Amino acid sequence: MGGEPVRLGRAGEGGASPPDAWEGGTPGRLRRTGCTIPLAVPDRFDVVVLGGGSGGYVAAIRAAQLGLRTAVVEQEKVGGTCLHRGCIPTKALLQTAALVDSLHDGERLGVRAGEVQVDYAAAARNRDSVVGTLHKGVEFLLRKNRVEVVKARGRLAARNAVAVDGRDEIEAGAVILATGSRPRSLPGLEVDGRHVLTSDEALLLDHVPRSAVVLGSGAVGVEFASLWRSLGADVTVVEMLPRLVPLEDPEIGAELQRAFERRGIRCLVNARLDPSSVAQSEGGVAMTVASGDGAEQRLDAEVLLVAVGRRANLEDIGLDAAGVSVENGSVPVDDRMGTNVEGIHAVGDMAGGLLLAHKAMHQGVIAAEAIAGRDPHRLDSRLVPRTTYCTPQIGSVGLSDEEAQAAGYQVRTGVMPFRGNARAVIWGDTGGFCKVVSDARSDDILGVHVIGHEVTELVAGPALGMLLEATPFEVSRAVAPHPTLSEVLGEAALAISGEAIHI
Repeated sequence: MGGEPVRLGRAGEGGASPPDAWEGGTPGRLRRTGCTIPLAVPDRFDVVVLGGGSGGYVAAIRAAQLGLRTAVVEQEKVGGTCLHRGCIPTKALLQTAALVDSLHDGERLGVRAGEVQVDYAAAARNRDSVVGTLHKGVEFLLRKNRVEVVKARGRLAARNAVAVDGRDEIEAGAVILATGSRPRSLPGLEVDGRHVLTSDEALLLDHVPRSAVVLGSGAVGVEFASLWRSLGADVTVVEMLPRLVPLEDPEIGAELQRAFERRGIRCLVNARLDPSSVAQSEGGVAMTVASGDGAEQRLDAEVLLVAVGRRANLEDIGLDAAGVSVENGSVPVDDRMGTNVEGIHAVGDMAGGLLLAHKAMHQGVIAAEAIAGRDPHRLDSRLVPRTTYCTPQIGSVGLSDEEAQAAGYQVRTGVMPFRGNARAVIWGDTGGFCKVVSDARSDDILGVHVIGHEVTELVAGPALGMLLEATPFEVSRAVAPHPTLSEVLGEAALAISGEAIHI
């Protein structure tokens, strides 16, 4: 690996260099604030991170904190999909939608706001402002930790070298792959960015569509369906599996469908869209959808959102050149995020599993600590919480009832409906529930699943409890403040043994 950077003295401290100037201890380049002076030999870093998204920039910062000379190679803006095309901008728009919903409900609370009008251009400006603020924050953190950001496309040239467009190869003691993912489409279905969209194009629409068909009811699909419905669109969700949000507990999916239908969102489950039937016109798009019994119906809308998942960005990043294995569309990794090639790690979406920014961030820390010679705590995928910001919101961690039974556990469950929670009654939103799944033999909590108003803020507590191997009894004895939504966690845990108070 490359040597530790040799700090040059500040002016007046034994050297005439300007503040923050330093030179790498191995052949490289002299870097000064606001300028870069290339030398005649290739750069060398202890760690080179390929990709500056959630997993990549966090890995780079952690590596730098541990004393490793670190570079990030990113052709676009640091922050990645989550910050620029995913988590953050969509939640900013969903915050606008939540306010619209609240204003429509204001009269119940004695507030008459008159006719609610949505200025979507202003909502988009707020979306972009939020993204811009957080992007500047990421850039600042990288500068603060002296991470070199190389704005270019990079690819592996060998086990310890990254080729960068427009400059010499960068030598690397270790490489962290963090190239993220992109939206999937269906074979034979052409995305035109106008009437047939992925989430990338939907996010940047300059208006709320009059009507929309959303193909797929994972997190992306139900969030856009919820957003557009709150802002006045006619929305139909098409899901080929028997329930909405099929990766969640079955009772969550059933509750979400009831809530969506009450809001006027049409839900077609056990339904398949025929890509060859999609026909575009100047005013929109039409398509044929077949239900499970074979009955067909024709749907028309201004836009079709294709929300059928994402695929890892594995092409043209030099995996073959370095001998990195790929299986089932992702790069297999061990508990230290190491690939089959020594010195090459992979994190985030390209490493498979749940495609979540917070999972990628934790994996980035693990990879950096492993490279630095530490013994990082392994990430248990069952302890990674999931949050979906539709209305109502969904939060979950661990196994569903269905998954636990399939895994052979002796399952016991406890459910606490929000209609018995004082805070939910005050809000006037008593739909939803909290469900705790446990194993009768070991008394372990296997999963916690919540659906309701603002419940995404609740799941960090159960995630901590499961990390610490808390039992339902221990969760029920943690004192929750009253009146808060958090009380449902203890009540659901008590319900496992039939001792819940407020049911």
